[in-house]
Amino acid sequence: MRIGDAAAAAGTTPRALRFYEQRGLLTPPVRTAAGQREYGPAEVARVRAIRELLALGLTVEDVRSRAHRLDLLTEDPPRSCASTGDAGPETFAPVVEQRLAALDAEIARLTLLRESLARHAATGGGPVAP
Repeated sequence: MRIGDAAAAAGTTPRALRFYEQRGLLTPPVRTAAGQREYGPAEVARVRAIRELLALGLTVEDVRSRAHRLDLLTEDPPRSCASTGDAGPETFAPVVEQRLAALDAEIARLTLLRESLARHAATGGGPVAP
């Protein structure tokens, strides 16, 4: 299927497919004699897996670092991305732990910022100095 059909089947846009290809998340597809990209069901499944991981809060770089394991998520039934059942360096576990730590740090920063703003508003404080 052509890029527009593949993008629609995966719930995204042709631009996103080209972006995933550029970032190394999606291998360059076979091209027709006219140079158009041709995608199959495996590529569509991979794009769906990528989109799901991104929707869970992982970054493109997080997913790219484990792109070689993405096909495990597209099998039916999906297999674990763990190499031998452990949380070794080749699995998504370290990436997820790092992302969770970053989210926790951002939540803590925003909580402090919110509390500071609430205190400022409660005391009727004037403009905040830069």
